[in-house]
Amino acid sequence: MGYREQIDKKKVPVHVAVIMDGNGRWARKQGFIRTRGHEKGVDAVRNTVEAAAELGIRYLTLYAFSTENWNRPKYEIDALMRILVNSLHREMKTLMDNKIRLTAIGDLKTLPPKSYLELMQAIEKTRDNTGLTLLLALSYSSRWELLEAARTIAEKVGRGDLTPDQIDLSTITTSLTTAGIPDPELLIRTSGEYRVSNFLLWQIAYTELYFTTTLWPDFCKEDFFKAILDFQHRERRFGLTSEQLNELEGTQRK
Repeated sequence: MGYREQIDKKKVPVHVAVIMDGNGRWARKQGFIRTRGHEKGVDAVRNTVEAAAELGIRYLTLYAFSTENWNRPKYEIDALMRILVNSLHREMKTLMDNKIRLTAIGDLKTLPPKSYLELMQAIEKTRDNTGLTLLLALSYSSRWELLEAARTIAEKVGRGDLTPDQIDLSTITTSLTTAGIPDPELLIRTSGEYRVSNFLLWQIAYTELYFTTTLWPDFCKEDFFKAILDFQHRERRFGLTSEQLNELEGTQRK
């Protein structure tokens, strides 16, 4: 029996986030230049999106390009942007056929004009789709996001729309780029690295973390299903004891 057959579809996470890591190492192991790894990684993106849609997951966030990635060699950045544009064109039919809504988070205006335009057009085309929401984190970092949120809140205080005493957790949450989207319940990172790399730091406060040594270009549907099954075997207590959690669940069932 495969991993998919063991999954309880009634208990899949609403939101899964993925740090797609290992493209360069995959290319090096195969004797290719780094950009070949990014090209092959598109297949893993397709596999992951399809797997999430098959399970009925509502939100999937993929860490595609961080603000730190701008420090990479120009040829690699150019290749990544080209791959982004080509992928948006190539995968549009799949997005529409599967009613997948595309959106993006990050400092998007820093993208090259062509990449930005293609991204905005793809977002507009899929705007009314009602299936899986696919979030691409592009030119994104959590510290940038929190800095922008702080500036937004400070501007409201400066205008007199908000007082310092009125600032609470929801004030920050609604000032983030993910406003209106539930926090991820599961974060997957590939390639054997054990860190979150400045990704959704506020949002993953109670997120389950899953690490795999599989390099991103080799990540397939079964790898995704395995991560979901592992998630379903965990007890999510949110600061409570197991006894308190069982009592709360019993109360909710009555």
